[in-house]
Amino acid sequence: MLWGVRPRVLVVDDEVGVRRALERGLSAEGMEVVTAADGPNALRVALTGAFDVVLLDIMLPGLSGYRVLQRMRAEGVRTPVLMVSAKDGEVDQADGLDLGADGYLVKPFSFVVLVAQVRALLRRNSVDLARRRLKLGELVVDRAAREVSWAGEPVSLSPREYAVLDVLAGRAGSVVTKDELLRTVWGDELAATRNAVEVYVGYLRRKLEAMGADEVVRTVRGHGYLASTPDLDAALGSARRR
Repeated sequence: MLWGVRPRVLVVDDEVGVRRALERGLSAEGMEVVTAADGPNALRVALTGAFDVVLLDIMLPGLSGYRVLQRMRAEGVRTPVLMVSAKDGEVDQADGLDLGADGYLVKPFSFVVLVAQVRALLRRNSVDLARRRLKLGELVVDRAAREVSWAGEPVSLSPREYAVLDVLAGRAGSVVTKDELLRTVWGDELAATRNAVEVYVGYLRRKLEAMGADEVVRTVRGHGYLASTPDLDAALGSARRR
């Protein structure tokens, strides 16, 4: 995990009360929480690979949690998945685990137990984070090879440009401030300033734009920078409206 970056959790549940309660609770535990309210949008968000753990309900509108998990694994997304459901049968739990889930919690559950299971998954998969593949539309960041491509064509980046993109893509759909980029990319290099962040984001955007990736990295005025796509914007916006 990158230094100074909070664990990132995707919470998928169609009940707004559950989403809000888990968002509040996990945020208080030092995690960054993103939510989705239905199966199709959960899948769009999860396929970015930009999460450390997914909490996935089974009974979802549009696409069940089982199918979301199945599609994630079929697309090569290895993000740990903790299934959360009111279905407590042995067959239900076995089905989830057979499809590639890493754990199963039955509602109603203890929040303390849920947090313990999330932390266990984070510890178990900490080594895999550096090898994860991130995907934003046609943009792919291959962390294992430290390579970037757009629509199958390689994008040549300097080590610093790659590090900036790695942080932004690793938090796809969320705004990253200049100070956060400064801490994670430059660490404790005291000579670096927020102006250096602006300069390297500018370099990165020009190289992406030259490949046709005009809107992937955006400036959010007064806040920082965002890596996203129209599909991801729509998927995340759907949960906020519910």
